[in-house]
Amino acid sequence: MNTNLDVLLVSDEEAIQNQIKNSIESKHVQVSVIPPNDVIREVNRTPRDMVIYLQSETGNAVENIQYIKSASPSTFVIFIAQSADFSLLRDVTRAGTEEFFVYPDELSLFLSRFPTIQQTYMAKKESDDQQSSHLLGRGRGHIISFYSGNGGVGKTALSASFAQTLKLESASEVVLIDFNMQFGGMEKLLSIQSNRSIADLLPVISELNETHIRNVSQTEEFSKLEVLVSPCDAEVAETLDDSFIANVLRTCRRSFDFVIIDLPTDINEKVVTALEESDRIYYILLPETPALKTLKQFEELSVRLGIELTSRMEILINQTGKDNEIKKKDLKNLLHFPIATSIRRDIKGLQPFVNKGVPVRRSSNEKKLIPFAKDLHKFATSLLK
Repeated sequence: MNTNLDVLLVSDEEAIQNQIKNSIESKHVQVSVIPPNDVIREVNRTPRDMVIYLQSETGNAVENIQYIKSASPSTFVIFIAQSADFSLLRDVTRAGTEEFFVYPDELSLFLSRFPTIQQTYMAKKESDDQQSSHLLGRGRGHIISFYSGNGGVGKTALSASFAQTLKLESASEVVLIDFNMQFGGMEKLLSIQSNRSIADLLPVISELNETHIRNVSQTEEFSKLEVLVSPCDAEVAETLDDSFIANVLRTCRRSFDFVIIDLPTDINEKVVTALEESDRIYYILLPETPALKTLKQFEELSVRLGIELTSRMEILINQTGKDNEIKKKDLKNLLHFPIATSIRRDIKGLQPFVNKGVPVRRSSNEKKLIPFAKDLHKFATSLLK
């Protein structure tokens, strides 16, 4: 059993958050701090054991707590108010708060009770885990993005075949999303012909659910993979903003085990939102000097934009071969991120599939896979173990 407690401290008051964090953090209590505006994204990305919510001036505490409990009902919520307000106590309790304290009057009471709260929560968690250990939980899908600052690196082919492999080799529910809004590409690779696209979700975006997603998505013939295709229309793409992207991804996360995203190369608000919502980012890198320079530029831009990459990004080296300018062993010394895997150059095997517009994978028991598909199969199945 994991005896560590994962605590999310929500606050925009640095002095108060530091006081509480330093008081409760220990070997078995890990505390991370975020501002109230980041609650929804963070809760969607990683469910927490406990949320300590400090009242702020933004006034959205009740809505945020409601969302925390809807996304992760088992999360224990403690609310710390800055004044004794009965109406606020009533509202946050109805939203799902289990404990309520007032700062600074009841800070010592909170700190003295915290070990007991922790012990009670961990005992309940152990009991719940034992009762549900045989069940495969739904509602906490993993969002995996494929991105590269360079075009023509095989990103669309990789993301499509990766998603197909996950679907074919497991019982997981998988959805593939093409965020190349202007020109698309996924529909060509997978031989999908439809008048429906992800843009058709716009009229229902405020009430989006799994039924809406499945009504618009296309089912790939062989793997039965669900695909949200691009509108392939620059004018329509302009009507889909970053909040649309966030709502689609959060709904898909609750409805599917894996959400695979094919991202365009340009960085805009929509791409940044998708990257921030992702649990894992695979940066597609060709083993050549220009590609390394672009990767460095992306790293620098991500720092300026506040996109956290350190714990989420890995490098997928594509088109490796004996005649590469830079070898894999050299890249290990040049990269700041771990190498997830490498895919062999396979123009002879892959190009006929691309030219014909047919999927690389067709069944789970294929005996003759091209080198490209073999490498991806090995990589994708390793993530399922």
